Amino acid sequence: MKTYETLLTEVKNEILHLTINRPDKLNALSILVLSELKDVMNNLPGEIRGIILTGSGEKAFIAGADIKAMDSMTPEAGEEFSKLGQEVPLLFEHAPVPIIACVNGFALGGGCEMAMGCDFIYVTHRAVFGQPEVNLGLIPGFGGTQRLMKYVGEALSREIIYTGRNVKWDEAIEIGLAQKAFGNKEEMIQGALNTFEMIKSKSSLSITKCKEVIRIGADSTLEQGLEAERTAFKWIFGTEDKKEGVRAFLEKRKADFTGN
Repeated sequence: MKTYETLLTEVKNEILHLTINRPDKLNALSILVLSELKDVMNNLPGEIRGIILTGSGEKAFIAGADIKAMDSMTPEAGEEFSKLGQEVPLLFEHAPVPIIACVNGFALGGGCEMAMGCDFIYVTHRAVFGQPEVNLGLIPGFGGTQRLMKYVGEALSREIIYTGRNVKWDEAIEIGLAQKAFGNKEEMIQGALNTFEMIKSKSSLSITKCKEVIRIGADSTLEQGLEAERTAFKWIFGTEDKKEGVRAFLEKRKADFTGN
């Protein structure tokens, strides 16, 4: 993969390790960071089966957006910044492979918004979430007003956003914002890799279609979601992986999926 100024990228065992690398700025989201994230997501290697998104250092996953840069922004520049910040988690959601956000330290503002664009979130005991934009006379601009309520419900989302309060790792687990907690960053990354080992043993086509249909259903009526599921179910019946999976089950052997 190409070299980036603010990101570290490494593919190991079919997993892309994508790291925001601005530890001196607590991995804050500048226009450059967001642009480079967008470039990565638009040029994913074809051989990967998953992505781990994390931040450099021990203090922050992503501490938020670049506040210093916002100080001089006009309303028009603010709108463009918001548009860019919204595009990246949308690319996460539309990616053909699962993405696990591995959160250690602060995931505030834009950091929380980037994590919520991933398929699910793992945390360490140092993780702290929040949408503190109201403390700055702002509002969440990278999708927080829309995604947080999908994770935790509308009323709790309102309370967290209106107060600008922090949500520590244990509350994040309790309310369903995060899915698993680990003692430290190394254990968390290994936990994500263990999850991907299970995912990699399945058909890549099935995983991609599941992700696609879940995404459609989250933003649709039940009837629309069921139609999308039915269409994908029909499509999967024409794949070699479906034939292999069913035959392997009937023959009591492990399936050898090829992604075809």
